[in-house]
Amino acid sequence: MTGHTVGEIAAAIGAGVFGNADITITAVAEPQSAGPDDLAMATGKAYAARLSEGSARAAMLWQGADWEAMGLQAAIIPARPRFAMSGLTALMDPGQGFGQGIHPGAIIDPSAELGPDVSVGPFTVIAAGARIGAGSMIGPQCYIGRDSVIGAGSLLREQVSIGAKVTAGDRLICQPGARIGGDGFSFTTPEVSAVETARSTLGDQQDSSAQSWARIHSLGGVTIGDDVEIGCNVTIDCGTIRDTRIGNGSKLDNLVHLGHNVVIGNDCLICGQVGIAGSVDIGNNVVLGGQVGVSDNIFIGDRVIAGGGTKILSNVPAGRTILGYPAVKMETHIETYKALRRLPRLMRDFATLQKAVFKSDTND
Repeated sequence: MTGHTVGEIAAAIGAGVFGNADITITAVAEPQSAGPDDLAMATGKAYAARLSEGSARAAMLWQGADWEAMGLQAAIIPARPRFAMSGLTALMDPGQGFGQGIHPGAIIDPSAELGPDVSVGPFTVIAAGARIGAGSMIGPQCYIGRDSVIGAGSLLREQVSIGAKVTAGDRLICQPGARIGGDGFSFTTPEVSAVETARSTLGDQQDSSAQSWARIHSLGGVTIGDDVEIGCNVTIDCGTIRDTRIGNGSKLDNLVHLGHNVVIGNDCLICGQVGIAGSVDIGNNVVLGGQVGVSDNIFIGDRVIAGGGTKILSNVPAGRTILGYPAVKMETHIETYKALRRLPRLMRDFATLQKAVFKSDTND
């Protein structure tokens, strides 16, 4: 198995190197299971304490660590170990082993345009007018819809579906099962529906009658910026008239759903099982924790952070950290929770006080 020397790894990630820089590393491992050809990830004192359980000769450590006292022959010490993991894992990633070139089992329309060095896996279908940028890798059993555009250097893992009217920038990464470009969940009724009435009155359906739903078709598409990553089984709906949009550098975790007309800014993190209803406008550098739910037709400002499980029902100003259902400032939620925890004790104290007052009244 080929590898990289300690010196090569340090140079690639811009880190300091100490000791024998010529040791060859073939894999990365946790300290307790690292072998002599592994780079042990001992980026904190708690991790380094387990180095003696393995047989690593080299490790990635933290600033100020005494690598010689740990019995190592070499050490890589970056300024920020967590950030160094990004470059290290990219360097050591062996990939999925997809083949190069166009597999004979792929079906590609003659009008589709594939840039230089594009590879396409077996049983993949690329529809008429689709354009795939140079150096992109399209895995097996994928579908690329009519007139869709995938930028250069993109990676679509197995069973990714890209519908018609989707435009993605360079270096798109889609994990297995991602579905981009489905129709929006948009329906209406001949007369004002019970849902619309209940929403406007905050609960009262009044005398609304039952009606059948008429479908509103999705005429818009999906536009995705550069350096976006889409997790496993993510679903992204097309816009109704305008496009659903995802900004540059944003990352969507597994099982995220974006409704029609959603706009997500640059460099956002949307964690697992987040659901965002239609026509939500999200700013830049927003982080939504796991299972956050966002109601339709609201905006979330730049740099908002929502803790896991938060349900956002109204607009959120920029820079706010929120939690709870309904979402409030995190400090408000914590104080409310503390007060709720105190309620049983408060009720016991109240009952004791009530008995004392009633006893005093009887004695009088």
